[in-house]
Formats: sequence, C-alpha cells, structure tokens
Amino acid sequence: MQIHQPKNSRDSQLFKLLIFDWDGTLMDSSARIVSSMQSAASSLSLSIPTSEAVRNIIGLSLEQANKLLIPGISDNDNQQLCAAYSEHYRYRDQTPTPLYPGVQSTLLSLHDKGYLLAVATGKGRGGIERVFAETGLGPLFVTSRGADETKSKPDPLMLRQILQQTDIAAQQAIMIGDTSYDLEMAQRANMPSVAVSYGMHSLETLRRYKPILEVDKFQQIEPWLDRQMEMKCE
Repeated sequence: MQIHQPKNSRDSQLFKLLIFDWDGTLMDSSARIVSSMQSAASSLSLSIPTSEAVRNIIGLSLEQANKLLIPGISDNDNQQLCAAYSEHYRYRDQTPTPLYPGVQSTLLSLHDKGYLLAVATGKGRGGIERVFAETGLGPLFVTSRGADETKSKPDPLMLRQILQQTDIAAQQAIMIGDTSYDLEMAQRANMPSVAVSYGMHSLETLRRYKPILEVDKFQQIEPWLDRQMEMKCE
C-alpha cells in the first residue's frame, strides 16, 4: 500500500462520499467480459479482439469500447455487437463474477460508519440493477450512474452529477477505481482518487493521474480512511 498525501488542507481529508467503479474494483468480472465480447464478435463474423484489448476497454461505455476494439466499425454493426454482447453476458456465458475479497464486509463497515457510498460505472442502468440485486449491495449506495445515463468515462460528468445529487464538494469525495478512465475522470473533476492494483490497468498507468492512495487489497481502504479521521480529530 502506498500513500500520497493530498496537497489540500487537512479539513478536506475528512471525506464524506466514496464513489466506486464496479468492474475490476468491486467485482472480478473481467474473464466474463472478455469471453462474452469475443463470443459476440465471433457470432457476427467481426474481428475477434484479443483478451488484452478487451481488458483495456473495461470501464468505457459499450459503444465507445466497440469503436476502440474494432476500428471503423459501422453504427449498425456497433449496435448489433452491443446487443450480442449483452445476450452473451447476461444469459449464455456462465463464467463466475465474484466480488473481490473483502468487498462486502468493507462496504458494510464503511456504510455503518456513516460514509455515503456511490457507484460510477461503465455498465448501463440495467447492468447496475442486476449486479445490485445479485450481490445484495444495492441498498448500501445512495446513488449510481451508468454509461447509458450520462457521458462515458473519462468525461467527469457522471461524477459531477453524483456530487450535485449528494450536495458534497469534490474535495470531500474520493473516486476509487482500477483504470485510467476512473482516475482521469476524477482528475478532471478535481476529485482525489484511490488506485487499486488488482484490476484492469497497471499501477504504472494509474500513477500518471496522481492517486492519493494505492492499495493491493480492497480492505486496505478502510484503515486509511480511519487514519484520516484520526488526523482530523487531533
């Protein structure tokens, strides 16, 4: 675990709102995303992207991801690929998508401590509601934003909408994510960020966006937040 103390005042270290990416941060869904995308492309006789290429676009909206995976894809093929991917991911592909170790207990504890929790994800609203129901975590989050409701990452609009809805200042919130899209989005919103090392993008890539904390395990976030509170109370 590596810590970079923010340059802002100690007051702003009393964080109130924790915003989480989903895939690659809370849920280990990369294998299912990769296999579903490759199967979808194959079913439409489109160029089949490599596993690495698919992992690199996780976090973007589906239409934007398709344009990067298959340069020059037509709008019609893009729409068909979106539909085929959703069909494979939701119904055909049975690859497990477990929560990462410590996620459930840590989120429950943070919620009990009074933090506001939110989700900012590349999933659509339907996908958000499905994983909320499947994991039982939905009631912990005060709000969420998906890529079909606003602009896709790394545009900061979804973060600004969450801040507006919760009436929290950017410096009292943290974006926690595993991709450059998450951290660039936070940077553009003038929001501190936390980088998790176990997801899609390397720490070398994530460090370009100057996260204030790097963690190798999800549960390391809570004791760090506890220390911020202790510093505030000194």
